Amino acid sequence: MEKVLLISPEKCIGCGSCEMACSIGNEGEFRPAVSRISVHRFEGGQNVPMACLQCEDAACMAACRTGALSRNEQGVVVVDRAKCIGCRMCVMACPFGNISYSRATKSAFKCDQCGGDPECVKWCPTRALEFLPADTVNLQRKRAFSATMAKALEEVKG
Repeated sequence: MEKVLLISPEKCIGCGSCEMACSIGNEGEFRPAVSRISVHRFEGGQNVPMACLQCEDAACMAACRTGALSRNEQGVVVVDRAKCIGCRMCVMACPFGNISYSRATKSAFKCDQCGGDPECVKWCPTRALEFLPADTVNLQRKRAFSATMAKALEEVKG
């Protein structure tokens, strides 16, 4: 069964455990700069973990001219480093800033949900991150979060 990564910002305490778990799991080092998830910390104690939202009409995929971005069998957008030419068009296209570029590998990188077993979820002490079946209720929660983030992005730009 397909699963979705659900983010509940109201539960996030900004500890950074998800960033550390992601960076060690994917890069072998504790360095948030190479994490596929980031926690945005705002004044007043509001923390918002952000990872790829796996958009239905993914702008990053549309911007990629080499086919380096595609969906795997679970519906997750993944990067094929062998096809990536490092143009960073996908980075510029993502409206949420959830895809990055690695100078070390000269390719894009983003959350791929750790192949179906996300490290960030395992280490989140408050369950602000959950990996749940993609049933109707969970999909509605995911879409509501995505809509909230899109609206906040428009307000910042506006």
